[in-house]
Amino acid sequence: MQSIHYLLIGALGVVIFFFACNSPEGKTNQQTSGADTLDKQWWKEAVVYQIYPRSFQDSDGDGIGDLKGIISKLDYVKSLGIDMVWLNPIYASPNKDNGYDISDYQNIMKEFGTMEDFDILLKGMHDRGIKVFMDLVVNHCSDQHKWFQSARSSRNSPYYNYFHWWPAEKGKPPYRWGIFDEKGDAWEYNKATNSYYLHYFADAQPDLNWENPQLRQEIYKMMRFWLDKGIDGFRLDAIAFISKDTTFPPLPAEYNGQWGLYYASGPHLHDYMQEMNREVLSKYNVATVAEAMGDVERVMKFVDPARKELTMAYYFEAIDFGYLPNEYKMPDPKGYDFLQWKKIYAKWTDAFAQKGWGTIYLANHDQPRMLTRWGNDSPEFRNVSSKMLTTFILSMRGTAFYYFGDEIGMSNIKFDRVDDYNDIELLTNYAQVKAKGGDLKRFLEGMKISSRDNGRTPMQWNNSPNGGFTTGTPWLKVNPNYATVNVAAQEEDPQSILNYFRQMIQLRKSEPVLIYGDWKLVDADNPDVFAYTRSLNGKTLLILLNFKATEATLNTGLNLNGAKALIGNYPNPSTDGKLRPYEAVILDL
Repeated sequence: MQSIHYLLIGALGVVIFFFACNSPEGKTNQQTSGADTLDKQWWKEAVVYQIYPRSFQDSDGDGIGDLKGIISKLDYVKSLGIDMVWLNPIYASPNKDNGYDISDYQNIMKEFGTMEDFDILLKGMHDRGIKVFMDLVVNHCSDQHKWFQSARSSRNSPYYNYFHWWPAEKGKPPYRWGIFDEKGDAWEYNKATNSYYLHYFADAQPDLNWENPQLRQEIYKMMRFWLDKGIDGFRLDAIAFISKDTTFPPLPAEYNGQWGLYYASGPHLHDYMQEMNREVLSKYNVATVAEAMGDVERVMKFVDPARKELTMAYYFEAIDFGYLPNEYKMPDPKGYDFLQWKKIYAKWTDAFAQKGWGTIYLANHDQPRMLTRWGNDSPEFRNVSSKMLTTFILSMRGTAFYYFGDEIGMSNIKFDRVDDYNDIELLTNYAQVKAKGGDLKRFLEGMKISSRDNGRTPMQWNNSPNGGFTTGTPWLKVNPNYATVNVAAQEEDPQSILNYFRQMIQLRKSEPVLIYGDWKLVDADNPDVFAYTRSLNGKTLLILLNFKATEATLNTGLNLNGAKALIGNYPNPSTDGKLRPYEAVILDL
């Protein structure tokens, strides 16, 4: 759903990226590299740029980003060098959860525009060689959807069994935790039918009954509608939750409160994914990004080619690292264990080298800004640390996912007042802390680092009012630093974060080793530096990343004599293993 990751304090989450095709463009093109055989695919080589439509560009002054706004910025998007755009939901929605509560899957949200606007946007993307992912939410819909409006009116409705119900005559339903529910209860009573409906998220988001084959066919028909329009794939939101044990037994004690992982363990999940593949995805040249959960063993069930399910995954374990246990996204005041964080990346990267394919990201609409969370947003270090994080994303093994605004070093807005927030996730948890008599000031201080709204503030285009995002009142406040942190200023500066991002993309495209090369962690026990090699066809690149605000040295065990710096975030990149604060350098050995 938007965010399911925070369910798993101590557990693991994963997002699966699937590619299926029946056209020549998508077929495997194998190359031999010594003893290795490369399975070349366009989606392995792509850089994905995520656009949160509500916050990208407003064209009509209502304070809400829209499709015409995105259309007006397509040349900018093209100039970045990216290959694909992921759009968050643009379907008709009452916006209880910013579009993740869909009331009509085949219409456009009125605030965003019309279907004609979408068609123009899609053509504009394709004309520029950019592929388009749409975000699709099919674990649940809005309570304003016509299916649910009918279903809640009578048990005799033809749509009643499109949802999960518990008849009141059977007593109170077995407890299920509601993620966006202030009561923490996923069952909501409906008087007209004298029954309870299931909603894993907010009560305005009833779960769809995938056990009903008629419902599944409705979803597949709707997916074909969009694919026939020519979109290049879907990001499938909360897809791991679609299968339920409809006997609704007591929650198993072994999950110890980690209900997200239990919800992702439905008995027919893989059956439904394979059916979706057979009936829809395999008939188009598309990519799909699906939200799922699990450890390496569980994820491999999705990506094992022999199972013919999914082929690419990105995971939550690293991005959710550093929060206090049993508290909603509360950052550990002592910081995070950097050595353990590196080991998490090493574990997953090594696993995908054996089977399937991974992705790499540090931010999205469910996360705060990467500069604040993983770098340093102080004036002294914002430039170099932002470039360092970009170097990390674009030099790791796996498809790179990059969030809008990070290319100019946007940072957390850090609201002081709960009234400034919009996010249902934060507001729900604030209400729960308040109801328990908890420390609300402490809660809000933690949210300055981890809240999702930090990553949803409007794009900062220039130094005009509201950063050039809107001529009206923005739906969410613009970060005041827009006066200096904006696209216009950075376009003119060859040393800007924006132009470094473009240079790093071009380096990735020009060096196959950064895509297909083997990956190996270097100086694993270094407490300051993330270092690794990428090797292919006898060529080895060494990537050195100082994650600290102090100088650092490392023992690479490699001969650096004659090493050539291909890129670095300081004017004179280090070639001797001695790094300045937040220094990043890629060396050709």
